Amino acid sequence: MSENCSHDCSSCSANCASRKPGEMPKDKPHLRSRIQHVIGVVSGKGGVGKSFVTGLLAAEMTRRGYSCGVLDADITGPSAPKMFGIHERATGDQDGIYPVSSQGGVQVMSLNLLLENETDPVIWRGALITGTVKQFWTDVIWQDVDYLFIDMPPGTGDVTLTVFQSLPVDGIVIVSSPQELVQMIVGKAVKMAKMMNVPVLGLVENMSYLKCPDCGKEIELFGPGRAAEMGKAFDLSPVVRLPLNPAAARAADEGRIEFVREEALNPLAEKLAAL
Repeated sequence: MSENCSHDCSSCSANCASRKPGEMPKDKPHLRSRIQHVIGVVSGKGGVGKSFVTGLLAAEMTRRGYSCGVLDADITGPSAPKMFGIHERATGDQDGIYPVSSQGGVQVMSLNLLLENETDPVIWRGALITGTVKQFWTDVIWQDVDYLFIDMPPGTGDVTLTVFQSLPVDGIVIVSSPQELVQMIVGKAVKMAKMMNVPVLGLVENMSYLKCPDCGKEIELFGPGRAAEMGKAFDLSPVVRLPLNPAAARAADEGRIEFVREEALNPLAEKLAAL
């Protein structure tokens, strides 16, 4: 063990006796990066609003006075820049790559910020995709970020495995929707996190209901929500139910995600603040 050991194996590449058996060394961020907490936002399948929830969490924690960043790890389906109203390209120099800040101050790094045209498709194989995600960690200069949210691609494939193994993830937030099929998929994500010793910080059931604008009644368009049931089955807390909100969806489409507030996310935001 080095005399300068911090006893934090997550940020150390040394293979010393204090490292737990089977524990892989984590990749170090850029020398000029300052990152306090890394939070993954995952979903077992696509189309449940994972990127939307990522944007909401980054915006909410920013409103609470924290400096936030979004690492868009969904390389073939990047959407973070559009949600935050960012259309200019990222810049870099001999020191590294600089994320682009949104109007509200959220630092964003996405492959779309490096493409000549943001609508160009990314037709890459897995190794190149995972290598790019790691570069967004090692080569991008994240400036004094309290919470770096990683918008993961759906599923439990290469990118999720790479992030869990290579980055010092403090925990993940799982996003689902009310359909019964999704419950099985959530179970896969929870089990993968446990296998990789990554804490699950909470569950967000998106599109859980639609609130009638006239009477306020909650209409379950996709059937009865299963958030509470899944939270109990997998011992997850807090469990958050987000409504299907056309105004919020429109704001995200228009690059105004930072102006959307969902009070239902408060318990999760408070748990993040307590890390």
